[in-house]
Amino acid sequence: MSDYRRVYQQGGSYFFTVVTYDRTPILTTSENLSRLFQSFEHVMNKHSFTIEAMVIMPDHLHCIWQLFPGDFDFSTRWRLIKRYFSITKDNPVNERGEKNIWQRRFWEHFLRDEEDWRRHMDYIHYNPVKHGYVQNPADWPHSSFQKAVKEGLYPIGWGMNEPPSVSGMNKE
Repeated sequence: MSDYRRVYQQGGSYFFTVVTYDRTPILTTSENLSRLFQSFEHVMNKHSFTIEAMVIMPDHLHCIWQLFPGDFDFSTRWRLIKRYFSITKDNPVNERGEKNIWQRRFWEHFLRDEEDWRRHMDYIHYNPVKHGYVQNPADWPHSSFQKAVKEGLYPIGWGMNEPPSVSGMNKE
């Protein structure tokens, strides 16, 4: 058994993967997408952070967060986002009092440098192509890709072929 420990770095940038329970594709309806955005907004109003990139897939999401100096508590934020989403969603409760909407926990990776940050940005924005939902990252509606193109981080047409930066990466 591994001795996994989370890295808590004040003011750090982190890549996250959050998955739905049993990979149920609940993030496909406008109602649930709205609920997810409201959950983020609710938590960000009380616990500020910046979302630098995000993609929402039917059964999981990936994002990069930048925490502010002196702050390292991403775990509380994820707990609150999941909780807010869950309490506003009508789902049956299991024997443990849980609604079985999200997998327990989440996967996080501390971004060590600019190259690491860039690879994870590419991974996020290429994800809908990787999963076969679209052929062009610009065609996926639930992604920060278009914003990144406008900011000059990507050229138009990026991601039509697998970028070398994401080759071999599997963060699912």
